[in-house]
Amino acid sequence: MDILSSRVILRPANYERTLEFYRDGLGLAIAREYPGGTVFFAGQSQIEIAAHGRRADAPTDFAGALWLQVRDVHDTAAELALRGIVIDRQPVQESWGLIEMWLRDPDGMPIVLVEVPAGHPMRLDTRPPRND
Repeated sequence: MDILSSRVILRPANYERTLEFYRDGLGLAIAREYPGGTVFFAGQSQIEIAAHGRRADAPTDFAGALWLQVRDVHDTAAELALRGIVIDRQPVQESWGLIEMWLRDPDGMPIVLVEVPAGHPMRLDTRPPRND
């Protein structure tokens, strides 16, 4: 199987409110719009907010989280506060070394904003040294 691209599709209870949250609150850039939905850039992936397809009996719980890496989580916290975005948990450096801040979208989906500090293993090149 070859994966050519990917995106997360959200089917919110209130399309306009969720669109405003991701567009204006988080400040994500729009990749494209179509009748009944908007797709945002989200780093190497995309987030689609669909205004169609949510069944009345659709599950409302979600055990995962949307993970978004930012350059500076403290600057991001200040920027979001100015936009009126409620932050559930302020930035904290976790025992695994990442600095994480938590918030929720209008439907309650957890969003973790992550800063990968300098020197963290995720920033290291694990390839063997080149012999040039």
